[in-house]
Amino acid sequence: MKIMDKAEFDQVNIFGQGQFNSAYAQYFIGNSYLNPLGDPKVGMISNVTFEPGCRNNWHIHKASSGGGQMIICVAGEGWYQEEGKEPVSLVPGTVIAIPANVKHWHGAKKDSWFAHLAYGLPGTDCSAEWCEPVSDEEYSKLK
Repeated sequence: MKIMDKAEFDQVNIFGQGQFNSAYAQYFIGNSYLNPLGDPKVGMISNVTFEPGCRNNWHIHKASSGGGQMIICVAGEGWYQEEGKEPVSLVPGTVIAIPANVKHWHGAKKDSWFAHLAYGLPGTDCSAEWCEPVSDEEYSKLK
């Protein structure tokens, strides 16, 4: 369900907005917020909240074996897209398993707040490579 009203969104964003995502702000168009959940020694899951229209840059979760990322939509509506593929609409309950070494991006729809849980899958030699932004032209074509 698309949600533009922040107070209404806060009621359904069950894992909470968290703090402004200043560490990764350079890789986002718009504002995002990060709420780390769990124990980083065991495995970090974070709730990532996106303001309407916010999206991250194209990026790749690299690994020599294993690795990748899993995202689970928990509130609002968003987009996920792998390079060379059609975008996928994200609604609460949508689960996306992103294999290692696949270029992709994700973020909010232009008319909705959006939150997803993000979990970096265990692997060997894991790292993130941040690439170019999703252009306004590309993003405006999404329906």
